[in-house]
Amino acid sequence: MGFEQDRAAVVVWGGGSGGVAAALQAARSGADTLLLTPGSWLGGMVSAAGVCAPDGNELSPWQTGLWGALLRALQQEEPEGLDHNWVSCFGYRPATAERVIQRWVAAEPQLRWWPGCGLRAVQRQGARITALELDTPDGPRRVGLELVVDGSDRGDLLPLALAPFRLGWEPQEQWQEPSAPARARLESEPFFQQQPVQSPTWVVMGQLGTGDPPDHPGPLAAPFEPATEAFGLERTLTYGRLPGGLVMLNWPLHGNDWHGDLGRAFSGDPAQEAALAMEMRSHSLRFLSALEEASGGWLRPGQAFPANNQPPGDRDDLLGDQSLALMPYWREGRRLVARALVREQDLLPLGPGASIAPLPIDQQGRVQSIAVGNYVNDHHYPGPDWPLAPKSCPWGGRWSGTPFTIPYGALVSAELENLLAADKAIGTSHMANGATRLQPLVLNVGQAAGLAAALCVRRGLLPAELPVRELQEQLIGDAQAPAGPLPLWDTPWHHPAWAARQRALLEHPERLGSNGLWPGGPGTPMQRPPAERGETLWAGTLIPDGQGRYRLETASADWPVITLEPDLHHWLQQLERPSQVALIATANPWGPWLRASALAA
Repeated sequence: MGFEQDRAAVVVWGGGSGGVAAALQAARSGADTLLLTPGSWLGGMVSAAGVCAPDGNELSPWQTGLWGALLRALQQEEPEGLDHNWVSCFGYRPATAERVIQRWVAAEPQLRWWPGCGLRAVQRQGARITALELDTPDGPRRVGLELVVDGSDRGDLLPLALAPFRLGWEPQEQWQEPSAPARARLESEPFFQQQPVQSPTWVVMGQLGTGDPPDHPGPLAAPFEPATEAFGLERTLTYGRLPGGLVMLNWPLHGNDWHGDLGRAFSGDPAQEAALAMEMRSHSLRFLSALEEASGGWLRPGQAFPANNQPPGDRDDLLGDQSLALMPYWREGRRLVARALVREQDLLPLGPGASIAPLPIDQQGRVQSIAVGNYVNDHHYPGPDWPLAPKSCPWGGRWSGTPFTIPYGALVSAELENLLAADKAIGTSHMANGATRLQPLVLNVGQAAGLAAALCVRRGLLPAELPVRELQEQLIGDAQAPAGPLPLWDTPWHHPAWAARQRALLEHPERLGSNGLWPGGPGTPMQRPPAERGETLWAGTLIPDGQGRYRLETASADWPVITLEPDLHHWLQQLERPSQVALIATANPWGPWLRASALAA
């Protein structure tokens, strides 16, 4: 069979959130870019997989890059705002995110997008990938390239390229990770063979009714009987509530996580993969049905996605009548053997009083980080929670994960000279993947991968030759989505000195202490962030509990108070007794909490 020939400087094999981020940034940075996706939606986790209550990078210092740009676009697009659930500080409908991302892609003249593609083969000459062979809706094609980015959830390109990768568990003896199992357990306990990766979820959407939940909900059908024991039916459902009463069902406690024979996802056998997908979809639909029955119809199937494999069509009308997401939420896949490795201890604060992980520094004393994450680390398996080294702290009236950074080398293949990874295929350990797999960080890692690819094309360099400081400077100075490579707890994205502080500490990283604070102190009056839809004035008595939590007594109700803003967090820390205050805040009845952004003038 003959192949139509095509070519692009940067080719991104996508389907994941990191893939579209890489393609967008490569095109915005001047590279002729081709994005290939198996499905008809672009966004991966943030839209097509339906994981629309993002975890991690919730504080304003970490809301940079494409993650921050997407968050602010969603705040403008959702008429009801984003405060709707208690698992996250944000919630939005899948079609809203997809509409934003497709609009961004359509606006880039240097970016072509081919949906509905299958990856047949990868051509190599020595250590260089030269072309991808594809099945497309228009027939087979061969695409030549200069650089390629794997932006898929499972590292789909790696085995076809014969790129070394890791899959599954690593013993504690290998890298001394504190939460990894001993080699003897890996070799003797069947669990580790049965569960090679974290359990995925096929998200399904429900729709809440307009009335009150039932006073006496019925039992859940097998095998979901214990699913509501910890929180009750109403809290189980509002965990992932989205605008309009849509409900993201992504429930780990005896819910729709899937644990069965996950090795099939990496077998290379299309029949086995199709059987696995069918089982996952059926399991999630049964969970939805069980909740619908137990709620007496208060929950019913939601309408959020178009029919599977439906062409993109009108980008202004992406809503469909399907409840099942268009793709599964893969928490883990193949992980590239890269020039740098992120281990569990690279995520953890180092030493007493530390609140950031150690920065990745090369032998010349140069910082290598290109993205910041802060998720607490979380692994999904059947049975009890896997014990993990703690990496969280009280902040702003709630608990938040301590920040860590991703080094550029974790994106660069150790063997193939023109291969970069984005999404979950970067160079991490199995244990570290539990913190590096979340939507916000994946978007910003993808942004860095795409920018690196474009810079390499522009300068005629291989990814391993690209000066990291140049990449960092371009990230900080990006015109559309400036991204911070360093963790500064007290410097939000909207701070007037944000870019200057990032640059100063990249030049003198020794000035950034283990507390992650700007060494010169606050230096400016309290920063009030840009106004958000839904913010109003809340006045009353603010009461600290002495344990880092706060409650506002108003004339009509008492509200827990949280904040994502460093200046307000610092002010709250100084509060020793009940005080009369007026806050600018957004109410989330399902938290429940007031998310405060500033003191009223």
